[in-house]
Amino acid sequence: MTGGAGFVGTNLVKRLVQMGHEVRVIDDFSTGLRSNLQNEECQVLEVSISDEVEVSKALQGVDWIFHLAARGSVPRSIKSPGATFQVNTIGTLNVVNTARDNDCPIVFSSSSSVYGRNIELPKSESSWVAPLTPYAASKLSGEALVQSYSDSYGFPALIFRFFNIFGQWQRPDHDYAAVIPKWIWGCMNKQRLQVFGDGEQSRDFTHVDTVIDLLVETLNKDIFYKTPVNLAYGNRISLNELLAELQNYFPSFEYEYLSARKGDVKASQNDPRLLRELFPSITPIEFGIGLKKTIDWLQVSGSQVAGQAVDQN
Repeated sequence: MTGGAGFVGTNLVKRLVQMGHEVRVIDDFSTGLRSNLQNEECQVLEVSISDEVEVSKALQGVDWIFHLAARGSVPRSIKSPGATFQVNTIGTLNVVNTARDNDCPIVFSSSSSVYGRNIELPKSESSWVAPLTPYAASKLSGEALVQSYSDSYGFPALIFRFFNIFGQWQRPDHDYAAVIPKWIWGCMNKQRLQVFGDGEQSRDFTHVDTVIDLLVETLNKDIFYKTPVNLAYGNRISLNELLAELQNYFPSFEYEYLSARKGDVKASQNDPRLLRELFPSITPIEFGIGLKKTIDWLQVSGSQVAGQAVDQN
């Protein structure tokens, strides 16, 4: 598993180890934390996916690859596009070369950001793509690599386009933190929340436990598909609605509206018909339940992932 010490990776490692799988993690710890996996019976190697030789060595002999490692954040990609492409595109090339050499399946985490300036709602897998940012473009190029290698060399592949995932083990306190953990952390620490734009921008949020259920199902049932699959269940929630939900738990927090950020997509929502067709046994966690689970986890365990340095370059 690449990026196994990150947010989704940590949750997936814990589930797979609990199921009895042998797991090998590679991570450069630029955002993931070694401490996330300190109590897990898995092999952890400090390797950047940008290093072709080390990736090839680290992934030798594996029989399945979950490729989750990425240089995330739209604002960071605008600030440093070269670094974003080095990890997300060249790094993915290194990983698919190893998948080819080992003739093993690969599951790749792409992003709904590839739809970019396409304002059609809801999105489906047939919606046209038009990346607005270097991050989105790097993810789309990663998709092309995975698909073309799978078709050319015959190993199975599944590309998930993640929408907005939240939940336990997500870091809340750095500049590029996702909105849900960042706002919960801000409420917990009596900070004024910042809303970029008018708050009417919407996202299709999915709790991480649902994502892990889907990823494990691909492994258990060898589920692959010829095109990317959107991973979200049509939960279109605006930031203003999220603020209202948080008031149920933190009645007195304050917030302010600021100028919209460059590259932010106004609205996001998936049409989940293909996802439900491929994974009929998976029932997603309702947003309100997932939000409470996330708040409970951050209140008890948030200090495990907060307050540690993150590569800001």
